[in-house]
Amino acid sequence: MSRAFEFQFASSRHVPTLKVLRASIDDFRYDRHAHTEYAFGVTLSGRQDFFSAGAYHRNPPGSVIFFNPEQPHDGESGGEHRLDYVMTYIAPGALAPLFAEAAGDERAQRLISPRTLITDPFLRNAILALSRLVRSGIGSRIDQEHLLQQIATRMVQRAGRYQRTSPSVGRPDALLRRACDYIRAHLEEELSLERISAAAHLSRYHFLRLFRAQFGMTPHQYVISCRIDAARGALEAGATPGEAALRYGFADHSHFNRRFKRIHGVTPFHYQRCLTH
Repeated sequence: MSRAFEFQFASSRHVPTLKVLRASIDDFRYDRHAHTEYAFGVTLSGRQDFFSAGAYHRNPPGSVIFFNPEQPHDGESGGEHRLDYVMTYIAPGALAPLFAEAAGDERAQRLISPRTLITDPFLRNAILALSRLVRSGIGSRIDQEHLLQQIATRMVQRAGRYQRTSPSVGRPDALLRRACDYIRAHLEEELSLERISAAAHLSRYHFLRLFRAQFGMTPHQYVISCRIDAARGALEAGATPGEAALRYGFADHSHFNRRFKRIHGVTPFHYQRCLTH
């Protein structure tokens, strides 16, 4: 009898911050969360159903899924068949020069894709090839960088939206960004809605309303997502699960385990073991 869900992570030996997830899901649902990285992948079989960018999506086999950094989403298996997919994660800083080069504009270092689901055989094949290299531990650094360049260039060709290095943003966006920056700067401390909304120079009422409308998740969900993300980085740097849980404000090890697994599909110990073998 097969397991209801299986998750296997692998990190690139050549490209810093590049990681790949191979997942097989039958009875599992991700909590709503967001990643600091770009996340792009391909559904291999089955169907992935998820909510993101204000809408529900159904991701069929062969379709590319693309999440911008800090784009909230959840996810589960849809339909009657088991869901199998791969996802690739990489820090914005690693893709920034590739986007700029492809766009011919050194300021165009952050691409914001307006589409979450993309039908593009070239892009799909490049993502699958990159994931195979990372998961198999084969190929050289230039092989992986070449595929990343292909992916970045294709996204540019699909007329993505760019955030310039000195963006001009509206006041609500700037205030909410200030709140997000405050949260990330104080993850190891006690956080409250009062402190976060004060950092954004907004009343609690307006802060809650604007934050939910802008990010599609509550401030509490965002804080948990950020703390899990920071704890994941600590695990990758060698911290024990217990140390990471204590550092980022989780009540105990079991609480950390539950939260981590509902976002990444595996326990902190399993995640760390995947990336060190």
